[in-house]
Amino acid sequence: MSTVHGTTPHDTGEVSRSVIVVGAGPTGLLLAGDLAEAGVPVTLVEKRPRGISNLSRALVVHARTMEQLDARGLADELAATGRPLRGFRLFGGLSLELGSLPSRFPYVLVVPQYEVERLLERRAAGAGVRFAYATEVTGLRQDPDGVTVTVGSGGPGGAGGTLRAAYVVGADGAHSAVRKLVGLPFPGRSAIRSLVLADVRLSEDPGSVLTADAGPDGFALVAPFGDGYHRVTGWRRGDDRPDSDPVGLEEVRETVRSALGTDFGMHDPRWMSRFHSDERQVPSYRVGRVLLAGDAAHVHSPAGGQGMNTGLQDAANLGWKLAAVLGGHARESLLDTYHAERHPVGRTVLLASGALLRGALARDPVSRALRTALLAAAGRVGPAWRRGTAMVTGIGIRYRRPRGAHRTVGARVPDVPLAGGRRLYEALRGGRFVLLAPAGLAVEHAVGSRGGRLAVERWAAPRGTAVLVRPDGYVAWAAEAATGERVRAALDAHVG
Repeated sequence: MSTVHGTTPHDTGEVSRSVIVVGAGPTGLLLAGDLAEAGVPVTLVEKRPRGISNLSRALVVHARTMEQLDARGLADELAATGRPLRGFRLFGGLSLELGSLPSRFPYVLVVPQYEVERLLERRAAGAGVRFAYATEVTGLRQDPDGVTVTVGSGGPGGAGGTLRAAYVVGADGAHSAVRKLVGLPFPGRSAIRSLVLADVRLSEDPGSVLTADAGPDGFALVAPFGDGYHRVTGWRRGDDRPDSDPVGLEEVRETVRSALGTDFGMHDPRWMSRFHSDERQVPSYRVGRVLLAGDAAHVHSPAGGQGMNTGLQDAANLGWKLAAVLGGHARESLLDTYHAERHPVGRTVLLASGALLRGALARDPVSRALRTALLAAAGRVGPAWRRGTAMVTGIGIRYRRPRGAHRTVGARVPDVPLAGGRRLYEALRGGRFVLLAPAGLAVEHAVGSRGGRLAVERWAAPRGTAVLVRPDGYVAWAAEAATGERVRAALDAHVG
């Protein structure tokens, strides 16, 4: 049996209600923490040794992700480690302002991925997640009762053997072993090759939280880590090299100078690398008892900074559904809604980030002029621009509502104030549903034995609508002039 950090592997009695999460990046950590907080036994398998790397690529956290972290009590602590970006300029000088976003977090938080992982790992460990570091998945077999995973040592401290659980979630990145073992294809293409990535010190302050620009021959982005180093990402047209080619500081300097006109006196690199970016998505996020999330399910171009954010939102969608099924509160068919809801989101992000990248890399003068004109026109049409901003930041994402359901079903619920001074996203903590009830509606009798999975709250301001909010902050059910019996029926259907 694989060595598991902190405790022993799951015993036989836990298998029927346990989950193995493969991959201890942000997606896997958030999912594992959610499941453990819901009382689900979780083993998190990671082929890297224990320890959080500072070499990760993601640099921004969008508003909707901040809201999901707020529902887990982590957003304010993360915000204190990063720098908010309330607006920036796109090609052609068009300004994108985020200050009017209808969110408690009207900005993009520039913060290294390792800070996100640090908080999520601490939360997962505190909730009782069992970590198996330096452990690599080498085999996987499903049967009607569960999944058996074969593991081998991925380094010092790892061990071989088998693990077994009711479900397995592959959150193990673009080269996912889980995805390959269940035989899922990963169709798509390479979006851009030979991007350089480096952490460097700068002699000159860029003067902005995020400095980025694109020209006909390349692009570059510079952002601070907050520890004296800056992350630099860049690409030059015609410089198409394999990922294995070493990167020198002079190449990074030239790449940044070609796009930004200066290299800010960069020096003392602590890390440099080369990578390529693909646009790919699996056809199904679920194969029996195996599910995929994050980069294991979809990868996008870096434009828009949506990769890590989309994965974290996958995890927020999947976690409460797995917990409900394993807790006996929902039928297994609830897991099919994970694919139904998140696959279209992944597809939209893939298309949008690809369009942004191709727009940034437009080379001929006619294409660049057309790009500028289209962006300027969109900027003058307020509703269209707001919808685009809402999609990039995640707050505009909504899920398809069933025929005949209330018009708000599937929509994100903003962080509304509640009677007594609390906020909705505080009430969501612990992975609970929240019933928002009008002041005059008696609902306590309908709660029954669901108290541990359901919080009943009242609107701070007079409202006649009853709304049942899912643990991931979307509307599960709503009704105007609801009765106690209608509330009971809704709780039976959605909370279990």
